[in-house]
Amino acid sequence: MTVYSMTGYANAAAESTAAPASVTVEARSVNGRFLDVALRLPDELRGLEPALRELLTAGFKRGKIELRVATAAAADNALPLPSAEQFNRLVHVQGAVQGWLPGARELSVNEVLQWCRNTAPAEKLDEPALDAAKRCIKALREARAREGKRLADSLLDRVKLLRSLAEQAAPLLPQVVQRQQARFLERWNEALAQVKAGTTVPEQALHERALGEAASYAIRIDVAEELTRLASHLDEIERLLKAGGELGKRLEFLIQELQREANTLGSKSAALELTNLSVEMKVAIEQMREQVQNLE
Repeated sequence: MTVYSMTGYANAAAESTAAPASVTVEARSVNGRFLDVALRLPDELRGLEPALRELLTAGFKRGKIELRVATAAAADNALPLPSAEQFNRLVHVQGAVQGWLPGARELSVNEVLQWCRNTAPAEKLDEPALDAAKRCIKALREARAREGKRLADSLLDRVKLLRSLAEQAAPLLPQVVQRQQARFLERWNEALAQVKAGTTVPEQALHERALGEAASYAIRIDVAEELTRLASHLDEIERLLKAGGELGKRLEFLIQELQREANTLGSKSAALELTNLSVEMKVAIEQMREQVQNLE
C-alpha cells in the first residue's frame, strides 16, 4: 500500500457545454490530527456541498483540507443578444405601459440588455463543477502520495542511521560495565580502608558486600535492554512504512517509545562514548518525529 502525506496541492478546471462559463476547483491540504474539511463555494453551487464532503471523506482520513470552487462567465456572455421572443415580449410590455401611461419614455438599449440578462435561465454548472472537483481530489491524493513516498524514504534512512548507532553502542557495553565496575570497587575499597580500624565486620563479609554492590551498580548502568527495545521499535517502524496505509498515529506512538529509550540510554550512560551516541540518536529521532507528523 501507499504511504500518504497530509500536505499537498491540486487544481482542476472544466467548461460548461450548456452555457458559456467555466469552473475552477482548487484544493490544498496541511497536516492535522483529524480530518477537517473546509469548503468555499459560490452561492449557485451550494447544493454540491454534501457531495463534495462525501468525496473528500472517502478519499482522505486525516489532514486539514480546504477546497475552493470559482465560476467565471465567458467574455461573449457579458452582453447577451436578445432573442426574437424577448423582443416581442418587450414590445408588448412597452406598448401596454405607454397605453396606460402616455408620458412614459421608451426603453433604452441598456435597459433592454439588463432585462435580458436578468430573465436569462440560470447557468447549470453543477455537472462540470462536480467533474472538476473529482479530478482535483484525485490529483490531490496523488500529490499526497508523492510527498508520502519522499517522507517514507527519509524515515527509512533515519532507521538505518539509528541501527548503525545502536550497532556502535553494543560492543561498548561490556567494556563500559567492566570499567565502571572496577572503578566502583576501587572507590569502595578506598572507603573501607579509611573506616577499617573502627569496624567489627569480617573482611570476607565486606568483600562479599562490595561484590554485591558492584554487581548491582553494573545492572543499573547496563543499557543492553534499551538497545534491544530500540531495535524492536525500529523493526516495527520499517514494517509499517513498507506496508503503507494509514500509519501516522501508530508511528507517532513508536517515535515516543524511541525517544524514551534514547533518553534512558543517555541517563544510564556511564561513558562519554555512549553519551555521544545517545545525543546523535535523539537528533535523528527528533527529525523522524517532525516528518511523521505529516503522514496520514
